[in-house]
Amino acid sequence: MSLFPIFLKLTGRPCVVIGAGRLAESKIESLRAAEAAITVIAPRAIDAIAERADAGELILRARPYVEGDLAGAFLVVAATDDPAVNRAVFAEATASGVLCNAVDDPPFCDFYFPSVVRRGDLQLAISTAGNSPALAQQLRKELNEQLPLDLGDWLADLGNLRREVVTAEPLNESRRLLLHQLAQRHVCAYDQCPSRLLAREHARTNPIPMEKA
Repeated sequence: MSLFPIFLKLTGRPCVVIGAGRLAESKIESLRAAEAAITVIAPRAIDAIAERADAGELILRARPYVEGDLAGAFLVVAATDDPAVNRAVFAEATASGVLCNAVDDPPFCDFYFPSVVRRGDLQLAISTAGNSPALAQQLRKELNEQLPLDLGDWLADLGNLRREVVTAEPLNESRRLLLHQLAQRHVCAYDQCPSRLLAREHARTNPIPMEKA
């Protein structure tokens, strides 16, 4: 089976988690990091999840799952310790066109939660298609140890410089090559950063042609 790797925008989108134990906790944290609008449905919740609900960070409905709970959901996670419930959730999700992940049950998943290495806006996601989450976690640990801690800050500066270049220069092969060159240099926030000086010199020697009246 071939998987399609994407980074999905979930900000404000309604996401439902069925279950509120340890299986659900890490999935809820991943959804919170993506700023999803989270509803958790479970008869009981561990303290960490109940505290999130008390703080207004998610909605907690203290009852068992019933058919119809996925109405209006964009995405659902089935994270109970009862396989029959998880598969009932998957069946409703499939019928309703809602993306579903049944935790630790790969055949009943439309998607998998990857192991992720984060440095600011930089994310490296690792998936084994459910074959070995332990391997994904090990690879995440190894990559996390290798990547510089300030990589996220460097990416933010590079992004700001890219926007300056895109504003100042026309879309052409020269601009594309410059952006690739800047991605290999140290970019910093201050005005006289060598990479910024390079970008300005490039703009000076490659001016935007004036349109003829």
